[in-house]
Amino acid sequence: MKNGIVKPTMGKLLISEPFMMDSYFQRSVVLLTEHGNEGTIGFILNKQTNVLVCDVLNGFPETDLPLYFGGPVQTDTIHFLHTLGASLEGSKEVMKGIYWGGNLEQLKYMVEKKMVSQNDIKFFAGYSGWDPNQLKQELKHHTWLLYECSKKLAFIEDPQKLWGTVLKTMGSDYAIMANFPVDPSLN
Repeated sequence: MKNGIVKPTMGKLLISEPFMMDSYFQRSVVLLTEHGNEGTIGFILNKQTNVLVCDVLNGFPETDLPLYFGGPVQTDTIHFLHTLGASLEGSKEVMKGIYWGGNLEQLKYMVEKKMVSQNDIKFFAGYSGWDPNQLKQELKHHTWLLYECSKKLAFIEDPQKLWGTVLKTMGSDYAIMANFPVDPSLN
């Protein structure tokens, strides 16, 4: 199938092909936050864990904000994507309305004062990373599809439905893939 976007860029989504069996990336949707000569970095948007961010970050206020599995690289690090923009110092704009990182102490204060909701932020343990030509090769071998991201998709209410939702949004050729079984031999 033909990919709608020719090249990966910051702010685009990577959608795993339906039969990808890699345990980290099976049925995943990754938001690219960096892409260039040094390589590519992104975060898996639809792999929510049963852990809360306040359980893993020392000194973080009690909150019901979940932690997501961002990818298999440096899983002992915590990252966050948000919609807070300039109100959170040090944020890097990934695309219109979505930002990466920022001042953690300021964020703690904002969470404590209930200025941040689950619709505003996602926390990730680890990240997804590719060497400079690795992602290019994976795209060439149709391991991933590329699609435009939106704030609505990145912060979807039910992240487990994100993979299928994105495929359906991409049009009828892709919508069919959203219903493929994870293991076709069990069908």
